[in-house]
Amino acid sequence: MAREFSRTDRVGHQIHREVASILQNEFKNRDPRLGMVTVSGAEISRDLSYAKVFVTFFENDEEKIKFYLSILEEDKGFIRTLLAKKMQMRAIPALRFVRDGSVTEGMRISNLVSEALIKDKERAKDAGRDLDAELDDTKE
Repeated sequence: MAREFSRTDRVGHQIHREVASILQNEFKNRDPRLGMVTVSGAEISRDLSYAKVFVTFFENDEEKIKFYLSILEEDKGFIRTLLAKKMQMRAIPALRFVRDGSVTEGMRISNLVSEALIKDKERAKDAGRDLDAELDDTKE
């Protein structure tokens, strides 16, 4: 029976969990300048020599985000050393940290949808219709 996940997927999930744990626990003590960071995923090359770690920051300022990414890039050797202690692999992949913009993009799209709904309700009120009642009628 074939395995459900390839080895690269399994290693990617393991690196995702371990790097998140390292950033949350050990790395905060080493460099307190790093703000709130979340590891949202990891992609591993087929030969398991490179890992792209996707991170999300709870910050809107582009300068701070670039600063946080530079901190991670400067200390990726330290993170890789801690990762080697936690994982049972002969060779630990070289790490590269990349900003994951999907969360902020999702929030932006959600805000746009909310604004559009508010504008539609205002237009319906101006026209003398109750848009909420019309939407309820279409659901039934």
